[in-house]
Amino acid sequence: MTARTLFSAGITGTGMSFPEKILSNADLEKMVETNDQWIVERTGIKERRIVEPGTPASVHGIEAAKQAMAMAGAQPEEIDLIVVPTVTPDMLFPSTCCIIQEALGCKNAWGYDLIAACSGFVFALQTARAQVESGAVKKALVIGTEVMSSIVDYTDRNTCILFGDGAGAVVVERLEDGREGIIDTINHIDGVGGKFLYQKAGGSLHPATHETIDAKMHFIHQEGREVYKYAVKGMAGVTQEVLEKNGVAGSDVKLFVAHQANLRIIEHVARKVGLSEEQVALTIHRFGNTTSATIPSALHIYHEQGMLEPGDLVVLCAFGAGFTWGATLLRWTVGA
Repeated sequence: MTARTLFSAGITGTGMSFPEKILSNADLEKMVETNDQWIVERTGIKERRIVEPGTPASVHGIEAAKQAMAMAGAQPEEIDLIVVPTVTPDMLFPSTCCIIQEALGCKNAWGYDLIAACSGFVFALQTARAQVESGAVKKALVIGTEVMSSIVDYTDRNTCILFGDGAGAVVVERLEDGREGIIDTINHIDGVGGKFLYQKAGGSLHPATHETIDAKMHFIHQEGREVYKYAVKGMAGVTQEVLEKNGVAGSDVKLFVAHQANLRIIEHVARKVGLSEEQVALTIHRFGNTTSATIPSALHIYHEQGMLEPGDLVVLCAFGAGFTWGATLLRWTVGA
């Protein structure tokens, strides 16, 4: 039996889609006991986007995917795999992936939804990379799309200030010319974090009932201090791990794209890794925490602003419920 050839996988297109409706800190001041200064000082968030009621996650996921495919020059029938990281699927089944696949006309694709909370995009990107590198697929879509407003309690000032809705997508494909694309990924999970960040009801443990709804068990519950402590340690550790493993210094990195959950976390991790402000991507002030959509949408924004050029070293890093966390080192291959 001959050994299977390994290919290089790279990102060749990006896209994003956000609702038009803005929920500002001033708006939240009218809803809960909070104020703009308190929110900005503790999170860095100034506003977030919110869908109109009844808008499912697939809607913005479809639009983000269309942009990414157009940038990559990928036709629908060329897409072999679709992975949709999300914690707010349209419904439990069929998967949001299937809904998006039909809407895009990707008749030759297979795929599924992936749940890793705020680490979802990094985990899904590794899945797509592995499939492409193995030769099993040539072109894949990774679409992080969320309607976090559907699971946020807008009477809980500790969580409602954090989250927004939106989507980001990338095309991952085989690089035929020997270019270096996605270099390495290191991912981790630790179930010890399950008690600090969760949505208690809606699954088989606590199916929806009048009692679960009345008890607000379908909303996000977060122990902020514990999550912060684990997030800083996990994100800094795995970022240093992936850089050191590949012999890359912090000064070699063009852009550090951390999950946009809290500005203080991002700044703390950047300092520990030895990165300057100019190296750090920030979109949290505009969109808040959009869970699996923060990293791909940030990549799209910085590419569109001309902040990334082919060959640039980029590091992605995320931390989410589970706990889940991971980091990816890649060379920018869009437009190469």
